[in-house]
Amino acid sequence: MYQIITDGNWPVMLTPFTEQNNVDYEALERLIDWYIERGADGLFAVCQSSEMYTLTLEERVLIAAFVKAKAAGRVPVIASGHVSDAFEDQVTELNAMAETGVDAVVLITNRLAAAEESDDVWLANLDKLLGRLPEHVPLGLYECPAPYRRLLTPEMLKKCSDTGRFRFIKDVSCDLQLIGDKLKAIQGGSLKIFNANTATLLDSYRLGAFGFSGVMANFHPELYAWLFRNWESQPEAAGELSDFLSVSSFLEKQLYPVNAKYYLMLEGILTNYRCRSRNHEEFSATQRLEIEQLYRVSKQYARKYPVFT
Repeated sequence: MYQIITDGNWPVMLTPFTEQNNVDYEALERLIDWYIERGADGLFAVCQSSEMYTLTLEERVLIAAFVKAKAAGRVPVIASGHVSDAFEDQVTELNAMAETGVDAVVLITNRLAAAEESDDVWLANLDKLLGRLPEHVPLGLYECPAPYRRLLTPEMLKKCSDTGRFRFIKDVSCDLQLIGDKLKAIQGGSLKIFNANTATLLDSYRLGAFGFSGVMANFHPELYAWLFRNWESQPEAAGELSDFLSVSSFLEKQLYPVNAKYYLMLEGILTNYRCRSRNHEEFSATQRLEIEQLYRVSKQYARKYPVFT
């Protein structure tokens, strides 16, 4: 039985590693609880923030199954993880992910066509891929920026929605006009748009976006949860909080996800900030200081805007 893809805050999950560079499942369980206790409405496992391009297929599948099992009955879980270039390899990866029982298997938009190929090629490849995936498994879309950013047009997204198979898209356009056009294109369907960009987030809610799924939910997810729950009833407070979140999101340009793992060390969730995708030894003392400052200010805002009262 698949859980419904709920509206709200969907953190893009990190992958903790041991000092021996293995997946740290004890820390991962603490992390799952931390997200949920701070108001996460769903979890996006095995994504770019999870360092999926550095994980083996076995690791990707085991992580997704673990998160699904630990979050069961609390929040829905979606997962991606088809990282190969070859079509048949992607079919293998996606079907393996489907077998974990996650509530939606997410397709990475840049895997369905090369950067120089047309939207028609992309749509043809999508149709071919859908024919190789179980029809009963809910699907999602992720405009992952790496190795290149493949944004979907409103017309492409409507065609995806019209299949009736898609429930989720993580939009990384950072373009309020485009988000609005996409929302209009899929109105009345089952596909929900989740914005990954903080600066446009509040305005996208006013247009009808269904939630947030971005990097900064790895720092202060409780503040994003408050914003989603209260933006309409407390517009002035929501505007103030949105300004803080937007300025804070500049720290995405630091050494991410090393910096997010350091923040989670301050929270007592992780024991190190080791990464496979970035060199953690490049994380400077000044950068650590900046994250410590963000941590302290975030706690002040969390007291002012408690997600649970």
